[in-house]
Amino acid sequence: MMIKEKIQQAAKALSECGLDCWITFTRETEINGDPILPFLVPGPLTWHSAFIITPDGRARAIVGRYDRATVEETGAYDEVYDFVTSFREPFLDCIRAIQPASIALNYSEGSEICDGLTHGMFLTLQGLLGELGMADRMVSAERIVSALRERKSAGELASMRKAIRQAQEIFQLVQAQIVPGRTEREIAAFMQAEVHRRGLTFAWHPDTCPSVFTGPDTAEAHYSPTDRAVEPGHLVTMDFGVRVDGYCSDLQRTFYVARPGETALPEAVQHGFDTLRRAIEAAKAVLKPGAKGLDADTAARQTLLTHGYEEYPFGLGHQVGRFAHDGTALLGPAWAKYAGKPFKPLEAGMVFTIEPRLSVPGHGIVSIEEMVLITDSGAEWLSDPQVELPVLAGTR
Repeated sequence: MMIKEKIQQAAKALSECGLDCWITFTRETEINGDPILPFLVPGPLTWHSAFIITPDGRARAIVGRYDRATVEETGAYDEVYDFVTSFREPFLDCIRAIQPASIALNYSEGSEICDGLTHGMFLTLQGLLGELGMADRMVSAERIVSALRERKSAGELASMRKAIRQAQEIFQLVQAQIVPGRTEREIAAFMQAEVHRRGLTFAWHPDTCPSVFTGPDTAEAHYSPTDRAVEPGHLVTMDFGVRVDGYCSDLQRTFYVARPGETALPEAVQHGFDTLRRAIEAAKAVLKPGAKGLDADTAARQTLLTHGYEEYPFGLGHQVGRFAHDGTALLGPAWAKYAGKPFKPLEAGMVFTIEPRLSVPGHGIVSIEEMVLITDSGAEWLSDPQVELPVLAGTR
C-alpha cells in the first residue's frame, strides 16, 4: 500500500515540476542501493533495474527475470518487463513509447538523500539515452525525491508515532539507572537491551544510539558512550531513537542528578532549561507551510543569545523519516555547508526535529530534541514535549 501511495505522490510531483518522467536506475541493491528504493520495491534487486514513472500516474518497471514476481506482487506497476540477456532492449522500447522531453534522474549536488544514482550507472543511462538522441534531456530528480521523502502519508506517520512512543517509554525506564557511579556505557547498555527486548531496531548505528553524556566537558554529540561515571550535580543528556516499520524516531532528553540535600534544580540549571524551552517554542511558532527553516533557526538562536547563552554550532533541526536525517529542507542557518536547505519553503506533511542546546558551566549540557509535524495551519507535536527537568536522587 505504501508503495502505491508513493508512486501516486511521485506522479503528482512530476506534474507540479513540469517533468515528463522519473527514472530510478540501480543494480545489486544490497551493495549499493538507491535510498529511494524502499518507496518503489519491497526487497533487494540483483540485475540492472529501472522504475519509470510519468505524470499521468503510469508506473513501469524493468527488472531481471527473477525479480519480476517481487515487483508484480506490489500491485503498484502498470507494466513489468523482465529480461535475461540484456536490459538495453526493453529499456529503449519503454523510453521510445514515452518520448519524454525531460528525464529526471536521482543525482544532486545539494542533497545526499537525492543522490542515489552512482556515477557508473549515470554513464550507462547516458549511453542508452544517447542512442535515442535524448542524452541532453537528463535533469536532477531532486524535487521529485524530496517530495516523496518529505510528504508523509497517514501510514508513514502512524509508524513514526509508534517509534516515538517506544523511545519515550524507554526514556522513562532509564531514569532509574541514572545514579552516581553508573557509567555512560552502562546506561546505554540498559537502553539497548530494552530495544532488543521489544523487538525493535535502532534509528542509527548502535555505537552511538543512544549517545549518553554526563557532566561538563564531554564530546556533547555524535560520540559513543564512555566509562565516565555519573556524579551528583551532573546534567545527563541522551540522544536516542528507534525504528518501527522502517520509520524512525529521534529524541533527546536531559536529567539532573541531585547533590546531597538538593531537592530542586540549581538556579543556573533551571535558567538554562527554561531558556531552552523558550527557544523550542519560539521555533515551533514559526513553522508553517511556506515558511523557511532559516526563520525557525533564527528564532531559536536569538532566544539563546538574548538570555546570555552562546549559539549552538549546528542547525536547529532536520527532517526525519526512513532515516533519522531525511529530506532536503532544514531548520538551519545560512551557512555554506547547508547550501540551499535552510531556504526551502516548508510543506504540510514534513516532520522535523527541534533540538537547540546550551551549556551550564560546572554541570554539563542541556539538550532537548522534540519532533513536530508541519500541518496546513502550523505545526503540532509528535513527541510529548519535555517541559520539566527531572531531579534524580543523588545516591544509589
